[in-house]
Amino acid sequence: MRRGIEALPSPNIWQWPELYELENQAQDVGGDVWRMLSSVADWAARDVVDIGCGAGFHLPRFAATARHVTGVEPHAPLVKLAQNRVAGMPTVEAVLGSAQHLPLPDASVDVAHARTAYFFGPGCEPGLAEADRVLRPGGVLAIVDLDVRHRPYGDWMRGDLPKYDADEVDRFFTRMGFSRQNVETRWRFTDRRSLESVLRIEFSARVADRAVREVPGLEFPVGYRVLTRRKPMGLIVR
Repeated sequence: MRRGIEALPSPNIWQWPELYELENQAQDVGGDVWRMLSSVADWAARDVVDIGCGAGFHLPRFAATARHVTGVEPHAPLVKLAQNRVAGMPTVEAVLGSAQHLPLPDASVDVAHARTAYFFGPGCEPGLAEADRVLRPGGVLAIVDLDVRHRPYGDWMRGDLPKYDADEVDRFFTRMGFSRQNVETRWRFTDRRSLESVLRIEFSARVADRAVREVPGLEFPVGYRVLTRRKPMGLIVR
């Protein structure tokens, strides 16, 4: 692995990439997050980096209208899966790297996107600085994260993260200059087995059992926070 790559193992996609693929397919079935994202960080005919791209699920969506897309992922087996996914797509690449050490030149992208990856609040300052380095003046860093205040998914998250302070996280991103948009969407699965399997890679056994009981069908609402910060025009990063 390339020197400088730093990452905490992801407890879901690193261990169960096949199940996480089902999760990605179930998420945001109405496209609400994508519509919000495109309204605050339009990537059409622009250069994009997807930070923590995993197996590359979102890369083709960006590539449909972007000029060029780079997926950056710290876990080598996932990089390989992402490369296989975008093979034959000339405007997309997937490379090994981390949020703290993006393998990109200064001022080389217009949109930096991270979805439920690395940027979770205090402690992510190195990644914020690195995103500023690779963004062109006027470029946007867009962070999509789950909203722990939104029920029922947020209740399940807090069941496993009792010390998580949503107010502290909000204050942090406000201090860092981010705007926030809340989005409600739905996760919808094709069968009950897939739904239950996904819940069991996201939560402890105790919380997963609770979630399975509380979802009678194949779908449930999920809240997201879309956080954006635009790099000032003319800002020089040394």
